[in-house]
Order: sequence, then structure tokens, then C-alpha cells
Amino acid sequence: MNIKTFLFIIACALLMSSCKSAKKAVHSDSPYLTEERTMPEITVGAGPEINVLTEVVKPVDAPGRTMYRFYVIIGSFRNISGARQRKTELEKKGFTPVILENENGLFRISVGGFNDERAARTEIAGIRAMFEEHRDVWLLIRK
Repeated sequence: MNIKTFLFIIACALLMSSCKSAKKAVHSDSPYLTEERTMPEITVGAGPEINVLTEVVKPVDAPGRTMYRFYVIIGSFRNISGARQRKTELEKKGFTPVILENENGLFRISVGGFNDERAARTEIAGIRAMFEEHRDVWLLIRK
């Protein structure tokens, strides 16, 4: 093997090992859940970045509940018992949480449903300003 071939192989190996995945971990308060983001983050206007996911969801506890286009999500769980426990904790703080289930069986806890995106983003900003522990609140767009 000549020196050029050897250097080429080394350079290729270094390039391949330095590539990072395009996926980003989504932060969650849940000890049960770590997700990976596969879509780009969306931000509208100035202000702090808001994570956004688009999913098919349905309400768990109230099947006939009015569905909205935008949901403010404050927690995600793999099991319903964890979601119900967090819902109870949020009710004690004055929220009116609703548990939603997505097409992958994950349970999302929504603390606001809106048909207007700006109103949903305003709610997120308000929660972040009032509750330091919920700064990771994010926006779900229902498919």
C-alpha cells in the first residue's frame, strides 16, 4: 500500500467518525421518556426558541373532547400512570391538563389547546415566565 492510499483511508475514517446525527434529543421532565427530533425546529417571530412537533393525537380521558390544532405540551410519558400522576401535580399548580396519546403510544400532557398558533405561543411564553421548572414546555401541532 502506498502512502497516498494510506493517507486517503485515514482521512476518510476521520471524516466519517466526525459526522454527527441530525437528530436532537428532546428534553423532557419525564424519567421515562427521551425522544429524538426528526423534523426541524420552527420559530415564528422574535423571542426564545420553541420546540415544535407535528403529530396525530387523541384525548385519553375524554374521547368526545373538542380537538384543537395547537397544543401546549408540558410533559411526555411512555405509560399512562406516569402521565396521570403528573396531571395531578399540575392540577395542584392551577393548570387544567389534558392527557393526549400520539400514534406511537406516547402520552402528552397538554395545558392548553388553541386553534391560533400565536395564542399557543403566547401561552408558552407565559408559562416559561411564571414557572422556571416548566421552561421546556413546547408546541404540538395536530395533524
